[in-house]
Amino acid sequence: MTDTRGQQQPSYDAYGGGQNARQPYHPPQAYPSPDGTQGGQQQPGRPAGPGAATRKPRTGARTTPRTRKARLRVAKADPWSVMKVSFLLSIALGICTVVAAAVLWMVMDAMGVFSTVGGTISEATGSTESNGFDLQSFLSLPRVLIFTSVIAVIDVVLATALATLGAFIYNLSAGFVGGVELTLAEDE
Repeated sequence: MTDTRGQQQPSYDAYGGGQNARQPYHPPQAYPSPDGTQGGQQQPGRPAGPGAATRKPRTGARTTPRTRKARLRVAKADPWSVMKVSFLLSIALGICTVVAAAVLWMVMDAMGVFSTVGGTISEATGSTESNGFDLQSFLSLPRVLIFTSVIAVIDVVLATALATLGAFIYNLSAGFVGGVELTLAEDE
């Protein structure tokens, strides 16, 4: 084979293009594998087939999973979403307050607390012409539930307003100092 200047070029076979040109190139490995292959090719003199040695995994391999960690920063809290979430949570807290007050009143009434304390108060405040203060009629269940419901509604309004105001204040302070940093870890 000659080039354009008339010089003789070595043949393609000299670069390994002869019989080995039909097989893919596999770079040499520093250490041959235990099954006798080097670079994915079977070496001569080694058995190939079902009776050949299989490659075993390394014994020093890491078996414990690695935990990934991410460091994140809460730069801004959306006041609208804070208001919605705080409204729903404060409604749930208000419902729990009304139910807890009703259960507590029923337990105290079953134990006889109102009758005992009411009798003592009516004796202390009574005179010959009046019976005194009647605690049982003042602390009746409907009156207690109405009072608790009013407190729960006030709590819903105040908690929602304070959480939204807190989101605005957080956004202002996060603009100065960068916000709260969190480190999140993922277990595999």
